[in-house]
Amino acid sequence: MKAVCWMGKSKVETQTVADPELVNPHDVIIKVTRTAICGSDLHLFDGFIPTMEAGDIMGHEFMGIVEEVGKDVTNLKQGDRVVVPFTIACGSCFFCKKKLWAACDNTNPNAHLMEAAYGYSGSGLFGYSHMMGGYAGGQAQYVRVPFGNVGPLKIESDLDDEKVLFLSDIFPTGYMAAENAQVEPGDTVAVWGCGPVGQFAIASAFMLGAARVIAIDHFPERLELARSIEAITIDYSEDDVEVLQALKDLTGGIGPDACIDAVGLEAHSNALSGFYDTVKTALMLETDRSAVLRQAIQAVRKGGTLSIPGVYGGLLDKVPFGAAFGKGITMKMGQTNMHNYMQPLLERIEKKQIDPSYIISHRISLDEAPDMYKIWRDKKDNVTKIVIDPWK
Repeated sequence: MKAVCWMGKSKVETQTVADPELVNPHDVIIKVTRTAICGSDLHLFDGFIPTMEAGDIMGHEFMGIVEEVGKDVTNLKQGDRVVVPFTIACGSCFFCKKKLWAACDNTNPNAHLMEAAYGYSGSGLFGYSHMMGGYAGGQAQYVRVPFGNVGPLKIESDLDDEKVLFLSDIFPTGYMAAENAQVEPGDTVAVWGCGPVGQFAIASAFMLGAARVIAIDHFPERLELARSIEAITIDYSEDDVEVLQALKDLTGGIGPDACIDAVGLEAHSNALSGFYDTVKTALMLETDRSAVLRQAIQAVRKGGTLSIPGVYGGLLDKVPFGAAFGKGITMKMGQTNMHNYMQPLLERIEKKQIDPSYIISHRISLDEAPDMYKIWRDKKDNVTKIVIDPWK
């Protein structure tokens, strides 16, 4: 089969590799009908996530048709159409029973690598390094999905793939971000980053009753998408706009009720702190660029909430934790507990409350993926979201 493989920092290739096989009676094999390149994949592409190996298959946003089932899989059969969550959960451990699916204790066979870095391991993830399980990803024509009784969501309507594909990651991630922000009716919410997760965080904040959502970015195509769903926008690249002051002006000096950092470890900033982060990461004196996190802590109102769906991987510097303490804010973050959200959000799509496909800008083949990784990273060609047809 064809698959997109990581071959080193800033290098991916489309290669012919062996088809996946069942290795456990709970496995299923999926024929992938649609997959996507996620913003989180760029952290792999840019070399920020360790324990990648040459030849690793990329991708954690995918859906398709069940091709083969293990003998202990009881809820799926050949021919079923499914969306697969990017987190892998066993369904029976202490954390799964608490519905903390992303903290599953049983799905990362390389848990010792995560424990060395973080103290504890989370769940395994598709296509996202060996310290997160070493599972082959979904930017391929076929993929092995373990724990078939627990993860895949059956799509039994005739909804187009592109309307449901993002249930695999970014729509639930954006929704959980808004939920973690504790949005209440009438709130003002600020969202840093108008990429795919940011777009769904904006839409979800409105779903939860926000009166206003303020979207912060500097790419015109992303800001336009945010405006298309009624967000107020701030372009941080304009010399006369200072984000913190703009947020104060928009909130009568109080600050947003909730702030969402949908950027994460590769944040950009025109301020001195942004150059500081660039130098520190280049010298390996810190691993993550935390400009957005700093701004969000400073911006949120006293007693407000900061939600962090943006991926952070390691060590941060100059985080104003005293401000967080002094203002008494709540901070909530983490990998998405996908299984809590997929079915409810599918129902919202079915009721036509949202059509997630509005964010798609590029539809490509697997062979085009290596070039599109570079376009996605460099934000060229007005790219907002890339979907791959593995059989194109």
